[in-house]
Amino acid sequence: MSNLDQMHDALLAGDANKVKEIVQSALDAGMDPQQLLNEHMIPTLNEAGAKFEANELFVPELLLIGRAMKGGLELIRPLLAKSGAEPVGRVAIGTVKGDLHDIGKNLVASMLEGGGFEVYDLGVDVDVAKFAAAIKEKKVNLIALSALLTTTMPYIKTVIEGLNQQGLREKVKVIVGGAPVTQDFADEIGADGYSDNANGAVNIARKLVA
Repeated sequence: MSNLDQMHDALLAGDANKVKEIVQSALDAGMDPQQLLNEHMIPTLNEAGAKFEANELFVPELLLIGRAMKGGLELIRPLLAKSGAEPVGRVAIGTVKGDLHDIGKNLVASMLEGGGFEVYDLGVDVDVAKFAAAIKEKKVNLIALSALLTTTMPYIKTVIEGLNQQGLREKVKVIVGGAPVTQDFADEIGADGYSDNANGAVNIARKLVA
């Protein structure tokens, strides 16, 4: 079994060290970094997302897989940038003001990055100004807003209204998620997309920036 044949199992096992070893070996052998990502890493990430939706994998396992994917991407990203390869899209993600929960946000960020997006993780307790700055300075075309508390959920609407007031809303698509967030709420506040899981968020994000 070649190193690349082991990539699938290493990623699904969340073995970051093994993934980095396989990636480095493939790059040293002259493999195209885009091909490595598209053919040997992203399909496995998609498989993990499908297993998560089918309750065959759970949040702790998906977080490990995301971390392993990130380890491999740390070696690939600089080479893609040097070659001039464009990311699928540029996304700023954050848990909104007043909310300090980050597990779900981290999971979505990892899955988006693994899916070919350039991700700017703004962290937790993020206000309108930080999202607006990401649009202006990082040229992001997608904003991902997370809230885990019913008390902080209304701030998602505040962010969208703030972007409208600053004339920035038309520059980006907005996706929302988090335990109390629903499709009805997303529709009501004018979000472009909603998902209750990380894999779904990636699929929606891809459609929105296509």
